[in-house]
Amino acid sequence: MSRRLAHVDRVGIEERAAALGARSIKTTAKQQGIRLAVSMLDLTTLEGADTAGKVRQLCAKAVCPAPTMPEIPSVAAICVYSAMVAVARAALAGTGVATASVATGFPAGQVSLEAKLRDTEDAVAAGAEEIDMVISREAFLAGDDARVMREIERIKEACGDAHLKVILETAELGSYEHVRHASMLAMEAGADFIKTSTGKASAGATPGVCLVMLEAIRDHAWRTGRIVGFKAAGGVSTSKAALHRLVLVKETLGDEWLTPERLRIGASSVLNDLLMQYAKTQDGRYGRGEDFSIE
Repeated sequence: MSRRLAHVDRVGIEERAAALGARSIKTTAKQQGIRLAVSMLDLTTLEGADTAGKVRQLCAKAVCPAPTMPEIPSVAAICVYSAMVAVARAALAGTGVATASVATGFPAGQVSLEAKLRDTEDAVAAGAEEIDMVISREAFLAGDDARVMREIERIKEACGDAHLKVILETAELGSYEHVRHASMLAMEAGADFIKTSTGKASAGATPGVCLVMLEAIRDHAWRTGRIVGFKAAGGVSTSKAALHRLVLVKETLGDEWLTPERLRIGASSVLNDLLMQYAKTQDGRYGRGEDFSIE
């Protein structure tokens, strides 16, 4: 099946992303940026060995990431498998931290549409306020855009009032043109957020990929007036990387996008680095990893 892809200037994208990443962020702005990044985190545990106790511990850290630094805000959400949604929802009740769940046969997505719908419905019934779904990469790579959109539309219906984040798994798409095209398909099919990666692939939220997706969001908003959020996941493991993604968003979409309602960072490891960097801005020395609880 043939499709026409909009050209993306690879060299231009990578040069712009690199230039924005080279900006120096000084102490006061860095403190503000770190607090902002923490407020946008989807703190995540997606392991076969997840237990109720581990999820409750993660929820406690989500609500109060650094007890000795009360100015550090809660994170935006906890993201777990659907089997752990009820545990997370109970632990987070009344805190303002949302409960998110991966669904649709995460991370491969190689299950039937019926199984994807049932997975989504189970997560929503357990209390998930946000659903992170994966697109059918095999359908996308075969050029079957209609199937990709149809599945997103059906999952969106199954979400009810829950917000839908659509994961493109950009490392498997092959080119910036495909990343832009998949972004447009997901937004047209009703995604509330588009997300780079499951975090299980070799790469995900590279600066270039993020910029391509942010420009797609900008163009979609200009054309339709509809606001779609962005979630960077996969490879954002340091404070520097997280702050770089904030700069990309600010320069592409503007300050009004620097809010958890429109921007998320999906991570399981970046929080402690953000806290250690924040401690350094206060007393000139790095905090130690052991000073903060392990996720």
